[in-house]
Amino acid sequence: MYLIDYPFVSDFLVNTIKEHHYKIVATKAAQELIADDTLNWISEEEAIQAIYNDPHISLYSNSENALAWLGQHLDEHAILLPINVFKDKFKFRMLIKHLFPDFYFEKVRLEDIQELSVAQFTFPFVIKPSIGFFSIGVHIIENEADWEKAKAELKKEKLESIFPENVLNTAHFIIEEFIEGEEYAIDYYHNEKGEVVLLNVMYHLFSSGKDTSDRVYFTSKEIIQKHKVAIENFLTVIGNELELKNFPAHAEIRIDKEGKITPIEINPLRFGGWCTTGDLFGVTLGFNSSLSYFEKRKPDWDVLFKGKEDKLFSLVVLDNNSGIPSSEIKAFDYSSLANDFEHPSLIRKLDIQKYPVFGFVFAETQKQNKKELNDILESNLRKYIN
Repeated sequence: MYLIDYPFVSDFLVNTIKEHHYKIVATKAAQELIADDTLNWISEEEAIQAIYNDPHISLYSNSENALAWLGQHLDEHAILLPINVFKDKFKFRMLIKHLFPDFYFEKVRLEDIQELSVAQFTFPFVIKPSIGFFSIGVHIIENEADWEKAKAELKKEKLESIFPENVLNTAHFIIEEFIEGEEYAIDYYHNEKGEVVLLNVMYHLFSSGKDTSDRVYFTSKEIIQKHKVAIENFLTVIGNELELKNFPAHAEIRIDKEGKITPIEINPLRFGGWCTTGDLFGVTLGFNSSLSYFEKRKPDWDVLFKGKEDKLFSLVVLDNNSGIPSSEIKAFDYSSLANDFEHPSLIRKLDIQKYPVFGFVFAETQKQNKKELNDILESNLRKYIN
């Protein structure tokens, strides 16, 4: 059963729901986003009853906005526990504190940040909303100068967004030690036995140690096979803490030089936001992640990457880092953007006046041509903006 909500749903996901006649909840938001009466719409009342009748029902959402619907309509249902724990980074840290007893973190109120003395913290550290999304309000602090810059940005009037409070709430922040290592984003689900099934492992490319952007992610057969077993074992331990079954999720982790895995966060009932990482293999390789979850199928990586073992499959988030206010932007040259990629499988265009991004690029790149990913990572996108 699909819960669809704002801000965005892809044609790829809608077609998956339609072609396989999956149930989709007829919420106001879903019907506004998808004007198609031929879908297998079910009423909200029917959906609520189905969830209560089947404690391990398969649920999937395109957006964390939909979690508010579950909270409003389910009274003390068991599924709310992992949702609430994963959505609140402080609660998540408390859940796994016994697994990482030496990891430092604390919770602070937004209005107290300006008065905090940096002397009480050990550099480097990270400050971010306890309930956050899209790297909004995230700062890496390496020295006092970084702290002063962060404080200038961490003010209520500068943290307004299009996201509802259950998705991004800047009333409280979490301060935690900086996690060393390479960063990865993972789509996966727990099956009916609670076992972890990986659907993607994407390397998060950064331009510098202080970069907190979501601009470039890429994956390959090599990346997945290198980390598959360790990540599955780690996520199984986390899942066992909450007895997760038939539960899709999107995790962000770091792996240090010794192979130690430390979680950054886990996002419940969805894969990558904005129909991104969950659509990537469908767009590029014909492998449908949400379909795999509902049909409880494990990907065969040898088959999936056959003939493309030397390729990188990337997701590029076209956030507006140009310094030009969206109100002054007339157009974005997607054709020129496409020409800067070896093989852009899909350029998903979005209206910068409506959304905080110009869109997304799903690309296939030869490993030796990784330069094109570094170029777009470091670009301020001004060359494409009119």
